[in-house]
This record gives sequence, structure tokens and C-alpha cells, in this order.
Amino acid sequence: MKLIYSIHKYDVFMFTWLNSVSIHANLVRICRYISKTGDGLLYVALAACLLWYQGASDPLLQAMVLAFSIERPLYFLLKNSCKRHRPQQALQNFRSVITPSDQFSFPSGHTSAACMVACLIAYFYPGLLPILAVWAALVGFSRVVLGVHFPTDTLVGAGLGLGSAIFSLNQIVI
Repeated sequence: MKLIYSIHKYDVFMFTWLNSVSIHANLVRICRYISKTGDGLLYVALAACLLWYQGASDPLLQAMVLAFSIERPLYFLLKNSCKRHRPQQALQNFRSVITPSDQFSFPSGHTSAACMVACLIAYFYPGLLPILAVWAALVGFSRVVLGVHFPTDTLVGAGLGLGSAIFSLNQIVI
């Protein structure tokens, strides 16, 4: 219990610092757009394009379907069993910049999905890895800047997404 408290204390410190730096207002403008790229529409569009142009047997499409079928249930299970309050509920005198789509913050679904999709695409198109890695990291960062997640929510979300991607690649490709 002491470890969890220590992690939470560090989490709150990092969150509070980031949301009080002088450039926060400028970061918010950019982060709104970055966060929207992780809302899910791009993933559906990518899957539709792969299905249309490559067909249902495309390994990237198959890996995405399998990865999402693993990641989403695990995400919902973790979110609804841990029930960690979002920063706005957990911290006095704090209001998030955006209204989150659900009540709990742990783990970050945006970060999980972004890291998962970035990993899957990078496996099949390795030259895109630097861009995809930066994009996925920025999605997680944007969720903290917008005030809807603590830093560890995004770290665990990234781990969940990467784990789901690696598992699905091992099932589909090998």
C-alpha cells in the first residue's frame, strides 16, 4: 500500500507541475488536436482502407482486429475494476480542459490504442517507426496536458497497447 501511495504522490506532483507551467496554455491548443487523433476514427479509417485495398487476409488488418479484440476488453476490465478517479475528481480546485468520455482514468485508452496501432504499423512499415513512436507518445502526453489522466495512466496504457500489439503479431505473423 505504501508503494501505491508513493506512486500516486509522484503522479500528482508531475501532473500538477505540468499543468502549472507557463507554456501550458500553448500546449493545450496543440494537445487538443493531438488527442483527437487518438479518438478512434483514424483506426476505423485505416482498417476500412486496408480491407478495401488489401482484403480481409491482410496481416496488418488481421493483427489490428486481434489486438483490439484483446486490448479493449482488458482496458474496460482494468478501468472498471481499478476505478481510479480522474484528476478533476481527485484534486481539489482542478478542472480538466476537456470532458472525458467516461468516469475513470486508469489506464488511458487513448494512449493504449495509439501505442498499439503505432507498434502494429511500425512492424509492417519499419521506416515509419520514428514518426509513429512520437505520435503515440504525444497522444499520451496530450491526455495529461488536457487534465484527464495522471502520467501513470498513460504509462500503463502504453504498456497495455504494446503488449496487445506484440501478442497479436505473434499470433498472426509467425
